[in-house]
Amino acid sequence: MAFVPPTAEELGLFLDLEEIQGDRADFMIRQAVNLCRTLVKPLPEGAETVVLSVAGRAYLNPGQVTYETIGPMSVQRPTGSGGIYLTKADRTALKSAAGRGGAFTVDPTPASADPSPTWPVDEVFFGDEFEPGWS
Repeated sequence: MAFVPPTAEELGLFLDLEEIQGDRADFMIRQAVNLCRTLVKPLPEGAETVVLSVAGRAYLNPGQVTYETIGPMSVQRPTGSGGIYLTKADRTALKSAAGRGGAFTVDPTPASADPSPTWPVDEVFFGDEFEPGWS
């Protein structure tokens, strides 16, 4: 199954909002999808969660406000809690969903490698110590 971008209604459910501005939500989702595609292309199934996370941050706090006071009320948000960007966790989740980013092994030995010694055999030093066939 291929990646299907989330809808504005799904973003509203993700953010637990009773009402959501459809055009604005669709715009944020498109921007989040575009940003995710800079890291992994094509987006795999399961990338919807990362897209919702990125779009949700941007929808709730587009100006990246960290501290706000209105009358007697003040709100302090964590640094980096708004705008469109990928966190380290977002990047890891995208790579993992695409099947990348895990541990792997690289064997640098060429297929034509021969296990015999590559140094010259010194007949004077070794003499007749070798069994037949190993000289």
